[in-house]
Amino acid sequence: MSGQTHFGYRQVPESEKVKLVGQVFDSVANRYDLMNDAMSLGIHRLWKHIALEHTGLRRGMKALDLASGTGDLALKMAGLVGKEGRVILSDINAHMLGEGRAKLDNAGVIQNVDYCLANAQYLPFPSNHFDCVTIGFGLRNVTDKAMALAEMARVIKPGGRVVVLEFSKPISPLISKAYDLYSFTALPTLGKILAKDADSYRYLAESIRMHPDQESLRQMMLDEGFDHVDVHNLTLGVVAIHIGYKY
Repeated sequence: MSGQTHFGYRQVPESEKVKLVGQVFDSVANRYDLMNDAMSLGIHRLWKHIALEHTGLRRGMKALDLASGTGDLALKMAGLVGKEGRVILSDINAHMLGEGRAKLDNAGVIQNVDYCLANAQYLPFPSNHFDCVTIGFGLRNVTDKAMALAEMARVIKPGGRVVVLEFSKPISPLISKAYDLYSFTALPTLGKILAKDADSYRYLAESIRMHPDQESLRQMMLDEGFDHVDVHNLTLGVVAIHIGYKY
């Protein structure tokens, strides 16, 4: 029997969350990059650049980008591993994966990338296979985060790492209040104006609030098979990078 989980602030059956999240990203896929720039004032590009610095990727390595969406991380990762390496873009949503493929095709990145429609909870890859797995702003949308983290730990090689870039908990109450005000007023308004969809962006704001804070996620990663986890706050804790290592 299916248990309950959250979809934003709503409690829904676990079996329904994948469908509901899918509807959100079907709606926003073709305006996703535009909305990211508008919502973050372009700062998401800096956050992703910093996350890439923690991947440890070098030429010839194999990497997996989960919830790859429009492929920002994967595009840069393909350059880091070079033609001798391999990057797999994976997403549960076909429309988002299509946007990512179009971006990399337009950039001429075709020789060292593959695409996979997959649920992060059930990765179709062998154990100890990748040097690095990344997931940028996608973990909070996964139905069973612990299950997905265990899968990430399984598919990286000993010595590999998983880099989780995600919204988190601001480090001060004042910043937190200001961020809440922005999230629940500006985000739906921007969604209505730019993407013609206020409800989806209201869900995305709610999903940020329901995501585990820095220490909770660090402990969850340790519980699911990582031997060590480093945490780095960005923009006063609005975003955090968790790096999980497997020895």
